[in-house]
Amino acid sequence: MLVFALVLTMAGCGGGKDTASGDVVTAVGQADGKHGPIKVEITVEKDKLKEIKVLESKENEVLAEPVYTKLSDQMIASNSTEVDAISGSTVTSDGFIAAVQDALKQTGITLVAAGAAAATTSKEEAVQNFDVVVVGAGGAGFAAAIEAKVAGSNVVLLEKMPTIGGNTLISGAEMNAANTWVQNKLGIKDSQELFYEDTMKGGDNVGNPEMVRIMTTKATEAAEWLRDEIKVVFEDDNLFQFGGHSVKRALIPNGHTGQEMVTKLKAKADELQIPVKTDTNVKELIMTDGRVTGVKATGASGEELTFNAKNGVIIATGGFGSNIEMRKKYAPELDESYLSTVTTGSTGDGIVMGEKIGAASTNMGSIQTYPVCNPKSGLISLVADSRFDGALLINQSGNRFVEELERRDVISKAILAQEGGYAYQIWNQKVGDFSKTVETHKDEYDMLVKDGILFKTDTLEEAAKHFNIPADQLQKTIDRFNGFAKAGKDEDFKHRGTLTAMEEGPWYIQKAVPSVHHTMGGLVIDTETRVLDKDNKVIPGLYAAGEVTGVIHGKNRLGGNAIADVFVFGRIAGQNAAAQK
Repeated sequence: MLVFALVLTMAGCGGGKDTASGDVVTAVGQADGKHGPIKVEITVEKDKLKEIKVLESKENEVLAEPVYTKLSDQMIASNSTEVDAISGSTVTSDGFIAAVQDALKQTGITLVAAGAAAATTSKEEAVQNFDVVVVGAGGAGFAAAIEAKVAGSNVVLLEKMPTIGGNTLISGAEMNAANTWVQNKLGIKDSQELFYEDTMKGGDNVGNPEMVRIMTTKATEAAEWLRDEIKVVFEDDNLFQFGGHSVKRALIPNGHTGQEMVTKLKAKADELQIPVKTDTNVKELIMTDGRVTGVKATGASGEELTFNAKNGVIIATGGFGSNIEMRKKYAPELDESYLSTVTTGSTGDGIVMGEKIGAASTNMGSIQTYPVCNPKSGLISLVADSRFDGALLINQSGNRFVEELERRDVISKAILAQEGGYAYQIWNQKVGDFSKTVETHKDEYDMLVKDGILFKTDTLEEAAKHFNIPADQLQKTIDRFNGFAKAGKDEDFKHRGTLTAMEEGPWYIQKAVPSVHHTMGGLVIDTETRVLDKDNKVIPGLYAAGEVTGVIHGKNRLGGNAIADVFVFGRIAGQNAAAQK
């Protein structure tokens, strides 16, 4: 599974120093990371930093692994805390470094830098040969690599970031599928046809009908593959109904995040002995006699590498939500003023590489914002998933202004049209007890409260006062909605989910803004996931899957469809590349 394990024995805790013997000193330090406090214990011997242990951490384990291992190695080798943050894990890195610095402060010792940290990475072979090369270690990339390996191919998985998982890791990872075991258990009637119709309508009928049909038909099979072969644990008595869907159909992984999926995918890749090379930045596709036969990349130490692919290359590099210039090229309004929910690695590399060899791209101007995000970081608030279970959206005047289960693009535009371009989400303990988002995402909740973004109070009046909302108008809004809930019909916005009357506290109120979330445009692929050129002809040896493609979601992606997309088409890509289909 993961490379490191947290040391949970709290030896030496208390924030002070412990002079063990002679010149050996241990001390504990603490600082805030992305999801809460990071507590470390350091050992200093004769003014040399010898050991750093993580005693307590609430960070995403996959993202934190290179922080706690690589930065520890660098600090010890250089005898200094002046090290660079790990790309993609900046907040965690800063928190870890600050915790070590806090521990050093307890000792009263000033380290004398020993110079630049020595390189710890082993030298890669300049030319490496495989049957299938997969670029991008997110959900689609792992699915493709695993299926290609199972089919008998020699596979390598390349990732430019220091960490694996991509956007799959940091998402809620809920996965839409029709007629699943959970729907059957809950008595929910659904069909692949209804799933197809919802998806087409949700994308303004711009998605390729044939591709949408494949996704909606094969999603349940892909979910069962995750459950049975990858050993992903899904909740067996709960589903989400994201905006634009007619029924509850989104399977929920254990913990409500992609960490459950990514750790299990990595474990399967390890079991199959698939090499996963991080810090390996693919720069170019190699063409030989009109066929893609490999990639050129830069390794962790800056060395130039060639990975030959006998059967084919699969691009699974994700979208371009973090590439501001690329965003502005296709949607000028989504400029620097917008934060992003996605990883810093989402820069459109695969699309650019494909276009350089003549691949067609489509739908590039369709870029989705997620409506309920952290105003400080831009990240999706998973605590605010209470919206799918009855929480309401209100503006600064205390009024509802949109149906809470509308499409993401519709809600985002509605929020931006409000005073200040933000909104509040409000719910009471009754909704909270059902939704369990505060309990499930306690670390995020604590940070939101600490940052003043989320407030819990016993009375609705106090909730209004905290954000300077007119208390009388907020009360009128809640009373009106409660009337709708009791009548079973939302006369104002036709809320399509279950209406829950909210009459008693405690109350939760959270400020939110839209952030750039998903790029629906990308490379054009066919039903076999083969990349097509501008003349609609197959580019031999090149496949693509996931957000790097642009033919499935149309003008707007419905929540829960990204995970269905990456695993359905990632699996197809791996199977077909192995077979050179």
